[in-house]
Amino acid sequence: MTHDAIADLARRLDTEVLAPLKHAYVGKDEIIDLMGVSLAARENLFLFGPPGTAKSALVHSLAARIHGHTFDYLLSRFTEPNELFGPFDIRRLREGDLVTNTEGMLPEADIVFLDELLNANSAILNSLLMALNERIFRRGRETRAIPALFFAGASNHLPEDDALRALFDRFLLRVRCGPVPENQLARVLSAGWDLEQQGAQAAATITAGDLRGFQQAVRGVDLSPVRETYLELILKLRHAGMDISDRRAVRLQRVIAASALLCGRLTARVSDLWVLRHVWDREEQIEVIESIVAASLAAAAKDAADHPQAHASRAPDPDVLASGLDDVAARLARDPADAAAADELRSLASRLDWLAAGVAKDALARRVAALWEKTASPVAP
Repeated sequence: MTHDAIADLARRLDTEVLAPLKHAYVGKDEIIDLMGVSLAARENLFLFGPPGTAKSALVHSLAARIHGHTFDYLLSRFTEPNELFGPFDIRRLREGDLVTNTEGMLPEADIVFLDELLNANSAILNSLLMALNERIFRRGRETRAIPALFFAGASNHLPEDDALRALFDRFLLRVRCGPVPENQLARVLSAGWDLEQQGAQAAATITAGDLRGFQQAVRGVDLSPVRETYLELILKLRHAGMDISDRRAVRLQRVIAASALLCGRLTARVSDLWVLRHVWDREEQIEVIESIVAASLAAAAKDAADHPQAHASRAPDPDVLASGLDDVAARLARDPADAAAADELRSLASRLDWLAAGVAKDALARRVAALWEKTASPVAP
């Protein structure tokens, strides 16, 4: 694709797909932008949050605005491979051939949504892992490429055992999807009522083929201007206790490039590193990562060509800060000389400045001060 074609498709993706979704789903801009980045990069997105927070609706609305085939399924502990990948073709089975009839199933879909993802059982786990990571469906001697533009998974809990952690790891980006703040509730009610009255979605002119061309163009983005900052950021996140493997570090370059491409650029900027906010494994890591990434973004000059999420206002959640402090307290109880725990505490403390003055901020500040007294670190924030 030419630069002009890329810029035009980026504009259409924003005006025909992402912007209407932001108008319809108040307070979900970050999630919608992450869906756009995942779609452009051909990477997978995990939505984490309680029921009733529009996780399913967001993915369904995105799929409705793109001309392509969609497959969605609510997983349970009893879900069988046939329910996702299709049954054996009875006609071919009579001839002695084990061939799957995938018509209308996951292997033929352009967008895949797996709700309650972490209910997956061992019977479907291996097939799902291969589909998510390699975009391949394999059953016996049968192997097929999966054309999916991206997979979205959702759950109201995080994985607890190793098998499900391996599945969770296949989702490069993770985002929390919670209730909107109280000051936006009136807008949610109004927008939700409008959505009920809309009927059919406005037709989009973007096809799955267009998006595949866009995904190929990601490879042409110049990452050299951000390579040094990116490397420093990965090392800081690892030092703070984030488990970012070499494989994930390599693949994250695709979503950085996708952020640039969605802004109509073929050159990445430091502001495109905003996507690294979404590499957490545990909920208590969210605020720590936020502060580390924010420091790198703040050091770079702002520009009109930056992705809008790079400089979005991001007030921390006091409950998540408290959860992070619980994690630090447990680690320091085991080892007061834990340097990574001290770094994590320093990052959480820096986020307190973003909280509005009040009882919650004062209580958290007292906890931070008490924890510093338990560390072996001579330098407090």
